[in-house]
Amino acid sequence: MAQAESRPTVEAVLSRAWQGRGLLACVLWPLSLFFGALAGLRRLLFALGIKRAQRLPVPVVVVGNVFVGGTGKTPFSIWLIEALRAAGYTPGVVSRGYGGGAGASVEVTAASMAAQVGDEPLLIAQRTGVPLVVGRRRVEAGLALLAAHPEVDVIISDDGLQHYAMARDIEIVLSDSRGVGNGWLLPAGPLREPASRRRDFSVVNIGSGGSGDAAPAGVHAMQLQAEEAVQLAPPGAGRALATMGEGGLRLAAVAGIGNPGRFFATLQGAGLVFSAHPLPDHYDFASNPFAGLAADVILITEKDAVKCRAIEAIRNDPRIWVVPVSARIDGALAEQIVEKLRERPTA
Repeated sequence: MAQAESRPTVEAVLSRAWQGRGLLACVLWPLSLFFGALAGLRRLLFALGIKRAQRLPVPVVVVGNVFVGGTGKTPFSIWLIEALRAAGYTPGVVSRGYGGGAGASVEVTAASMAAQVGDEPLLIAQRTGVPLVVGRRRVEAGLALLAAHPEVDVIISDDGLQHYAMARDIEIVLSDSRGVGNGWLLPAGPLREPASRRRDFSVVNIGSGGSGDAAPAGVHAMQLQAEEAVQLAPPGAGRALATMGEGGLRLAAVAGIGNPGRFFATLQGAGLVFSAHPLPDHYDFASNPFAGLAADVILITEKDAVKCRAIEAIRNDPRIWVVPVSARIDGALAEQIVEKLRERPTA
């Protein structure tokens, strides 16, 4: 089994508190009422037209979650890009670019730096080559994207459920095995909005070892597949994930994502035995976490790899291998999304 090291104290305490309605959650509950009131007022202002949402010239699909932390939005967005392409669309992507320094709208390419554009947008650009723009204001990012790429006929907003200033045609809400935690809003619980908020489609990330039966009725199951690892630098031929521990090699796994446990579970599902080292989400690797690891092979996520390749001391460490994941989802979801898109012709 993997041996897990402790997370940073505040993160660990909150994560535990959010799974139940214990003393800490109850103490924070009055603050969650205030948070919920502010969020509800903001939604109401848009619903009444006091604040106006701007509609872009092409349909907009928002992919997000109400649960704080990673639920698999990036692999889902990559899947959706390919599904829309297969249906004849030319998708583009807008994102806030969490962790990046971009304020004004900036186009992301495979050669961009995560420090400027964010790790998740950079990963999407590298995996798909899709036209992608990051910016604090998604409407401005969308207009910049369309100006630079007039061939784009549908925009995917990576996250942005709560960014009501941008009108949307489809909302897709992702969740995972954590469900809704204790069901309370921040800071007493893990929810940004009530779990009952409207959406067009619900997707549950069942990880790498589940089946479609794990999804409730009306919810689409997403399974993450990881079959090989690729050396960080220089990237070469992949090696079967299940063989990484052969020959008595000592394995370690490091993950700076929203839910590191899901990455570790994927490796365990491949039969690997390793020491597990969770890092804070969007970890910047300014401090090298690999230097002191007593391991022959270190397995990391794709999201972390886009930052590690920019740091010489890390990218030249031959022990580091990247584990790509791909989303597998029932084809019916793609058909339903395309059908709904066709209800709104492009301008």
